[in-house]
Amino acid sequence: MTLTPDAERATDEPPNLSRFTFPSALTVLAVVTIVVWLLAFLIPAGQYDRTASGAPIQGTYHRVDSGESFVERLNDLFLSPVNGLYGIRDRKSGQVGPDLAGELYGSAGVFLFVLAIGAFITVVFATGALDRGIGRLAHRLRARGALLIAGIMVVFSVLGTVEGFAEETLGFYGLIVPLMLALGYDRMVAVGTIILGAGIGVLCSTVNPFATGVASSAADISLGDGIALRFVMWLVLTAVTVVYVIRYARRVQKNPDRSLTGFLPGDREHAREAAGEVPELTGLHKAVLATTALVFAFMIFSVVPWSSALTGKADAIPYGFELDWSFPELAALFLCAAVLVGLVARMGEQRLSSTIIQGAADFMSPALVIVLARGVTVIMNNSKITDTVLHSIEGVVRETSSSVFAIIVFVVNLPLAFLIPSTSGHATLAMPILAPLADFAGVSRAVVVTAWQSASGWMNLWVPTTAVTIGGVALAKVGYDKYLRFIWPLLALLFLLICGFVAVGAATA
Repeated sequence: MTLTPDAERATDEPPNLSRFTFPSALTVLAVVTIVVWLLAFLIPAGQYDRTASGAPIQGTYHRVDSGESFVERLNDLFLSPVNGLYGIRDRKSGQVGPDLAGELYGSAGVFLFVLAIGAFITVVFATGALDRGIGRLAHRLRARGALLIAGIMVVFSVLGTVEGFAEETLGFYGLIVPLMLALGYDRMVAVGTIILGAGIGVLCSTVNPFATGVASSAADISLGDGIALRFVMWLVLTAVTVVYVIRYARRVQKNPDRSLTGFLPGDREHAREAAGEVPELTGLHKAVLATTALVFAFMIFSVVPWSSALTGKADAIPYGFELDWSFPELAALFLCAAVLVGLVARMGEQRLSSTIIQGAADFMSPALVIVLARGVTVIMNNSKITDTVLHSIEGVVRETSSSVFAIIVFVVNLPLAFLIPSTSGHATLAMPILAPLADFAGVSRAVVVTAWQSASGWMNLWVPTTAVTIGGVALAKVGYDKYLRFIWPLLALLFLLICGFVAVGAATA
């Protein structure tokens, strides 16, 4: 996708060296790794007795000797990224290392899955089908403002809930800003349509691999667990957000003086010329869009535990048609789907190969974030402090109801989402602690995943540490302070709705 000319000029400007820049997720996790390694010398080692499935038994915590020398601890720090990728957990000692015998503890499966879906998404965008499809939708609804806003927001929300569509929205400002201005709206309407449309989908992720997928893997549950609650949340919160943006848009259209942003010179005079004709979808574009929709539909079918979902019983016997796929199968699915889309779009062998490689390379950063975060849990595991951390808050969990516990999980994760804006890294780091706590509180781990991703999604709607938010307001030439003024009532409403959903989900699961 391409940026607007103003955005392209902005990228050529020299960076402001005096301005503080929040460190990347990789840097934050590197610091967290060192801090946790140092804390492991101060936090006493301890363990819970465990069930046959490996879940800790509440009330059985006891102190133990970690058995690690300083050199061994130093080796854990040195090998933490390696262990985070393919560390093996020894069956007897519970230690994790790259040369031990046992079960895979590292995140190799999720790592490859992220690269595979990155390749698939990049191939889809390289065909131009998705860009043109959204462009055609906007152009077709250009005379019906409210329907245009709702249509774009719902499409972005669907993409957000199934594949984490967020950064990709930055390429649509050049199209949607002039369209909104042409309809008598202001630039804030365009910002709300784009950021909130995709953002609410990510907040209510149903099968988003970068949020729900990574968190479910770290919590040792299926990607489809809890999908019913998340789907209802998506329907309600998307509807609320769409109505909120349309309400503001109609207010501005009726009385431009009530605009939070005002209008720049030329906005109102030249907007209609800027909103020009969008090329028609070709047969290839339609075929690519249909193929992409079928791939995501099949992914949802393959991971949902249909017997449990349809009967409401967690221990229901699986139906014969259930695939029960996990990350290895999904990684293979998206690699094959990338090739299939390339063939449908007639990209040619060389272009398809280079696009797949480029897509995997573009998604290397979130994949590495997952590895580093998993490496932190390896350090905690080998020094035997994970159970000590669990024990330190076991009493708090014991004194709360399941509904209150779910709300606490949501609230506690808000500051963590600010420090680690990467959903993948945040999930991999937090879930090894949160998932066992859910067992203690008698709450489904799927509810904890939903509460966690809601916190991450809610924060990413407004925090300045996300490129989607800060980059979006810059591209639309809207002040960040004005965006905060626009969004804070919606944030408050979403906060209350999320608390209500996770509380009911915890009480009924």
